[in-house]
Amino acid sequence: MADEQRSRNALARLWAYLRHPSPSYSILTIWAVGLVIGITFWGGFNWAVEASNQMEFCISCHEMENNVYREYQKTVHYRNRSGVQAVCADCHVPKEWGHKIVRKIRATNELWGKLTGTISTPEKFEAKRLELARHEWKRMKTTDSRECRNCHGYEGMSVEAQKQRARKQHEMAQKDKQTCIDCHKGIAHQKPKGMTEEDEG
Repeated sequence: MADEQRSRNALARLWAYLRHPSPSYSILTIWAVGLVIGITFWGGFNWAVEASNQMEFCISCHEMENNVYREYQKTVHYRNRSGVQAVCADCHVPKEWGHKIVRKIRATNELWGKLTGTISTPEKFEAKRLELARHEWKRMKTTDSRECRNCHGYEGMSVEAQKQRARKQHEMAQKDKQTCIDCHKGIAHQKPKGMTEEDEG
């Protein structure tokens, strides 16, 4: 009986505290300050995430600027007849918030690589290129090339406007439930040396 009374008293004290947490400030004041702090934090967090998706951020390290960025500048994703340009984040960062945050957390491995200098020279980069590419191909395969599909999709294709070979390949890929990266490795960056038949798809 005493234990039950102590539990009731504890709950009553907790409820009283929640209703009047401070003798100096009203619950409304505390709630309003919390709301402002929450919105500020959320806005700052989202701003930082979006800033890290900008091309300028991605190529701010010389490993990217001097290697894959130069390759990408020679592709249709950089310069094309319509003027639509895909930036790094369009292919490497999901649009949906949950998937985006998971990708950003996993990208901390890339920060570790930057700090330890694992790809700090063109020679080191080339030595790791196949390993890095395999990681990205696996990610894209696992997500059914989700980022590619932000711009490209079978349902939006006019297959009759495609060349015969492309039309046939896309029809077969659709039938075999293949994903973009199965056939389009090397579309924005050079293919690594030493690829196996399995890498080629």
